[in-house]
Amino acid sequence: MSEKSLYEMAVEQFNRAASLMDLEPDLAEVLRRPKRVLIVEFPVRMDDGHVEVFTGYRVQHNVARGPAKGGIRYHPDVTLDEVKALAFWMTWKTAVMNLPFGGGKGGVKVDPKRLSRSELERLSRRFFSEIQVIIGPYNDIPAPDVNTNADVMAWYMDTYSMNVGHTVLGIVTGKPVELGGSKGREEATGRGVKVCAGLAMDVLGIDPKKATVAVQGFGNVGQFAALLISQELGSKVVAVSDSRGGIYNPEGFDVEELIRYKKEHGTVVTYPKGERITNEELLELDVDILVPAALEGAIHAGNAERIKAKAVVEGANGPTTPEADEILSRRGILVVPDILANAGGVTVSYFEWVQDLQSFFWDLDQVRNALEKMMKGAFNDVMKVKEKYNVDMRTAAYILAIDRVAYATKKRGIYP
Repeated sequence: MSEKSLYEMAVEQFNRAASLMDLEPDLAEVLRRPKRVLIVEFPVRMDDGHVEVFTGYRVQHNVARGPAKGGIRYHPDVTLDEVKALAFWMTWKTAVMNLPFGGGKGGVKVDPKRLSRSELERLSRRFFSEIQVIIGPYNDIPAPDVNTNADVMAWYMDTYSMNVGHTVLGIVTGKPVELGGSKGREEATGRGVKVCAGLAMDVLGIDPKKATVAVQGFGNVGQFAALLISQELGSKVVAVSDSRGGIYNPEGFDVEELIRYKKEHGTVVTYPKGERITNEELLELDVDILVPAALEGAIHAGNAERIKAKAVVEGANGPTTPEADEILSRRGILVVPDILANAGGVTVSYFEWVQDLQSFFWDLDQVRNALEKMMKGAFNDVMKVKEKYNVDMRTAAYILAIDRVAYATKKRGIYP
């Protein structure tokens, strides 16, 4: 594993692209730094009457192209460094997709598994009230992330609306459909991964119907990616894993059946129709497409030489370290980077925000068609930059995104 912090790793990816495109040093320094960092320490009354104090963060990295956009996560290991890195990545992700957003991210240092539902609600409402000083439907629009979901977004929306005195649907995305959420949001990130996997196969001349796929991480993104890759591309998903381990079957899995099994048993490792493997072994399988959809830094200098996939399509944020990137690039493995491959979620979040502002809602086919069109457009934009600069796809995606944000920053100028 790399010893660099997540934020240092993100900046290193930025620096590589910035140097290739001869970005002016002053402008590069502006784009590296977060615009605003809010740290809140807030009390929550627990069910037994005692009060606990929690730490929360909201980082707005860049807003040159539009409001900050990014999720809020609840996790005991949340740090300011992690939130800064994720906000940084959101800036480039929204720019790669050409969305009128900047990058933001939030987090609360808490283990939500040890909270009752009423404690979780009180924590959510208090945190959102604390960060309300910098958020709003035109300046910063949060969304779900690790351990947050549509219910938490409904509490956020209600809290903000109560505080301002009227309903504001566009304050968050990822809400229940009945409360201004968008159809297709739950599957959106996995659908984006599916589109990128299909386009990567086109680039490499792989027949999707004969392709084999391994998916590390079987949460929301991994499940939908595996399901849509198998159903819509016709590829064979031969391995999946979760935090407890993985399973492998060279004949391929019935992904729908696997999702039902995971729901019932909480893991895939005891699924009877596959051979048990470790998460590390899954990464090194001889497959056409590898989808790392679990945690940061899964592919690193220690295992990159043993990756056998022809393409890596990143479902997670930051699953490949900069050292591993160099190794995979040297070995001719195509890496579709996170800021492109998993941007389906933020793209449908954009659709949701637009629907909320207009109070005009789309049907599922409209959402899916618009998402597929935008993902293909972004993939092709990145490929053009890749060919122009003769670089890997990650560097190309950064060059494309940095160019768009730098243009907006220069045109807007420095006020006053």
